[in-house]
Amino acid sequence: MYHSHWGLDEPPFRTRLDPRFFHESPTHEEALARLHFLVDYRRRLGLLTGPQGSGKSLLFEVFAGELRERGLPVAKVNLMGADRLEMMWLLAGELKLNPCGEATFPSLWRSVTDRITEYRYQQLDTVLLFDDADRASEEALTQIARLAQFDYSPDARLTIVMASSPDRIRRLGDPLLERAELRIDIEPWSPSDTEDYVKASLARAGRESPLFDTSAIQRLHQLGEGIPRRINQLADLALLAGAGQQLDEIDEATVESVYHELGVIEV
Repeated sequence: MYHSHWGLDEPPFRTRLDPRFFHESPTHEEALARLHFLVDYRRRLGLLTGPQGSGKSLLFEVFAGELRERGLPVAKVNLMGADRLEMMWLLAGELKLNPCGEATFPSLWRSVTDRITEYRYQQLDTVLLFDDADRASEEALTQIARLAQFDYSPDARLTIVMASSPDRIRRLGDPLLERAELRIDIEPWSPSDTEDYVKASLARAGRESPLFDTSAIQRLHQLGEGIPRRINQLADLALLAGAGQQLDEIDEATVESVYHELGVIEV
């Protein structure tokens, strides 16, 4: 590993959904504030959009954690490839319903909606977060539209947020898009956001002195197009390559080299 070469306590550029490594850039901080607005003002349906790799999943993880700290029930479900039965199983599990192995879709639907009603009676806001909603099956999206219309009593306390890439948002369908009360867009990072992220990540990993020179950070941003996941991957590969070459710091040439030689996919 490259830790000892660079004087690091741990890998600075993580790919796991770990809220401890959430970088509150201005666009992510604003998105998080707007997510809380949806819940605090009991809006029924919101959309979180951003390019692939922009941090939607990690933002949902951070948001869910903050809601749970407030004592609110939260179900966070990834819908990639999910049909309606799988979606309801996942929801039931997140809401701690523990359905039996023979549970049918109608029984799961009743259990989930009864639990949402139960939380309303307890004066608790229920929040359902659907990640990769643009990659769910049509039948799963139809059931989310049903949930969005469930319990419109004056005391209703249900908020649904769906995450999607902007170029696939039409995939959600008109019944959901027409009911959305707020669209929250995550924008690509600015050059200063990228610089702040790199410095903060290295400091958290135990490196206070500069490791990437100015030109290297600029090239990270350009090649990564301001997308956090790409910048993260490219920075990690640059550290690996730099350690292998026994470099004292990462320069623009090193970033350029790993971009073309170590498997970073051009998109």
